[in-house]
Amino acid sequence: CPKDRRYCALNGTFIYCSIVEPEHDDLVVLCNAMFCEPEKFQHDYITRNHDQSPHLNRWKKAKIGEHATLHDVCLLRNGMPVTRECQLKNFRAQWESVEPWQPVVCLRRFREHSISTELNSLHDDILEGRRRTNDTQGRREMTGMMRNMFRQQDRTLLPADVHVTGQMFATLMQQDKDASLGVDLVSVCKEIMSSDSQVLRLSAQLNATNSLLNQFENYMDALPEQMVPRKNCGKVVPQVTSGAEEMASTGVETLNFSDIGVQALITGNLSVFFANPECDNITGIAIYSSHSEGRQASASGFWYRFLRATDEVAKIKLEAHLETAAFLPQNLWQAVRQKGVSYLIFKIYAHDALFVEATETRNRRPRSKVISISLPNLDGKYLTNCKSCMLIFLFCLDSSLPLALPFLLRNENLRNPDSRALAAGSGCGFWNYETWRSDGVSTSNSNLLTDAIIECHTFHLTQFAFLVGGSYRTNDLGEEVLITPLNERVLDIISIVGCCLSLLGIVGIFLTAAVFKAWRNQASTKVLLHLCLAMALQMVLFVFLNTDDISEQLVVNGDTRRCVALGAAMQYSILVLFSWMLIIAFLQFQRYVTVIGIERPRHYILKAAIVAWLLPLIPTLLVALIDPDSYLPSAAQLSTDTGICYPSGHGLIFGVVLPVTLITVANLIIFVYVFYSISSSLSQSIHRAEKKMVVKQIRLSILLFFLLGLTWIFGIFAFMQAGVAFSYLFCITATMQGFVMFVYFVLLDKVNRRAWVGLMCPTTMKMDVQKRTTELQSMTTSSTNYSNRTTS
Repeated sequence: CPKDRRYCALNGTFIYCSIVEPEHDDLVVLCNAMFCEPEKFQHDYITRNHDQSPHLNRWKKAKIGEHATLHDVCLLRNGMPVTRECQLKNFRAQWESVEPWQPVVCLRRFREHSISTELNSLHDDILEGRRRTNDTQGRREMTGMMRNMFRQQDRTLLPADVHVTGQMFATLMQQDKDASLGVDLVSVCKEIMSSDSQVLRLSAQLNATNSLLNQFENYMDALPEQMVPRKNCGKVVPQVTSGAEEMASTGVETLNFSDIGVQALITGNLSVFFANPECDNITGIAIYSSHSEGRQASASGFWYRFLRATDEVAKIKLEAHLETAAFLPQNLWQAVRQKGVSYLIFKIYAHDALFVEATETRNRRPRSKVISISLPNLDGKYLTNCKSCMLIFLFCLDSSLPLALPFLLRNENLRNPDSRALAAGSGCGFWNYETWRSDGVSTSNSNLLTDAIIECHTFHLTQFAFLVGGSYRTNDLGEEVLITPLNERVLDIISIVGCCLSLLGIVGIFLTAAVFKAWRNQASTKVLLHLCLAMALQMVLFVFLNTDDISEQLVVNGDTRRCVALGAAMQYSILVLFSWMLIIAFLQFQRYVTVIGIERPRHYILKAAIVAWLLPLIPTLLVALIDPDSYLPSAAQLSTDTGICYPSGHGLIFGVVLPVTLITVANLIIFVYVFYSISSSLSQSIHRAEKKMVVKQIRLSILLFFLLGLTWIFGIFAFMQAGVAFSYLFCITATMQGFVMFVYFVLLDKVNRRAWVGLMCPTTMKMDVQKRTTELQSMTTSSTNYSNRTTS
């Protein structure tokens, strides 16, 4: 048979050879086209400070029906991995189309301590052959690493971790089964069962909980021949229980009673008992919540005893503190023994964490421990139309029992009553990997809500629980946020410290102006004071009035008008600041570049103030009236403590970024032009004193345009996600403006410094404001071209 004509079942089993393509069949695939091969995929990562960075990733190799993850970790904010389904089309594995998808933006690094990256790397190593799983040592290393990851302190378990773990369990199922791996697998499942219910509900959207549960059950069912072989019956066991050191590292207590045909792996969440009735006729297990004669204590806080085929259900049911019990009576054991059964496996789940229903509304829910009963090698026929099993790409086995198997469950509703519980719909049930059903399971009790022990009988094997009827609704998952991008706290600290220093500097400038009237009356000082006032308004809003905490409180309380007002005030303050920056740049241009000297018009400071304080109202009011919702922070921003009342979307682009960019570019052009003009004048100057003044003017120009213009270029680059370096440069330079201006115009200015000294020590010196020759005069004196001055 040619290789391209061989057809297999979805689980890889060869079925038939056909020269002619068969009719459409969802259960058949070409044997040489069962996998979706790795494929490149372009997406964006959310990096530090919520920037985005493009990244070329690739999908992992996947089987039909699997939801493949990406080679490099790519998680959504709810902890779910970005996945792509490997589908069956035309008898071949083909990737799901990504054309309808929105652009993918995900996280690779985040604040929470997660094992996702380590787990994903381990999975990659296995798929790509860097870590072997075809021998016992390789498999033990793999499961040991998984166990250690899950047992890390203070780690956050995410839905992606459950999904990848299920895929790695599936990889183990394709290899030879090792009993030595049982402890690690139980330990991993125990940790997953301890995770948050929202995490498991989210992972269930990818069928991850069902896949994990099924792989675990099947692996345990493959181990009894190694755990309780008949050759060990009657042999003395040197050590019955595991040592304290082993328990501390794995979290699993191992019991070795192989002399009587029993071994067990025990934890508080999950325990597995393997039994070989050929040794001592042990066919069941009973779990208790308190000590009594004949019971063994476990390190997990419960007691147990082994049940034999000769025990009676009625007597077991009356035993005090019984939690759950199941066994095969003598007649049932003999019947299944004739059908090929040699071993029994009982799995006790302390709660239903792994049994997640996809529906939001349920008409009953488990109110007992969940007990799973398996009889490997029980004769049966395969059913190819079992939908629930096909979800995990296995055939279902019709393992019907010749006689009913009894099991007992404690009614948790009696211990912790639920007001919603109803007798209608209550009773014993089983899990079919979609929901809880009652087919083939009977309940012997008459009063299901008040009886302490529920007696059940089943003719088939799976996981069982006592179900209580009622109307149970789970909360809508909505937009869960389980992981948040790394937020660079250093930038926050730099911003706050810089703003506080700037505010102190601005106070110092205003104090100097208030004390020294002559300095205050200078036109240059008036321009400086207007600039400082705009700067102070912006920083007060940023540090004290429009914080993320205040914004979140306003949004939560529904006070959106106040949030819009705060956001508009912040936008207005920034635009006013930039307006004064542009005015100062224009004054500098007049001072150094204009050829013909002219006197400034009367009241030009007043006119400039009117323009600078009123013009920014236009874009602010436009955004506030057209799109007020743009000022409200999004839910994602609030959840990451990065949301403030400030324009976003088109309001941010056209109301803030566009005018800021235009003014910054204009300032840069003027700075270059002025610098060039002054440099030319300097080269032509013949007077030494004139050269000295021009040098001072150059120094002032560089300082002003660095503080008031060029620094915002860093902010524009940071907004364009050009790199985190620009964020640092912007925070360091922009927030220190007020402080540097105070140092430059007050502390380093000789006249102002002498004035303060004279005020504090009147007998020492007096302030001479009439002959002030500081650099600040350059902003307000009459326009005269320096080239003309040097040649006159």
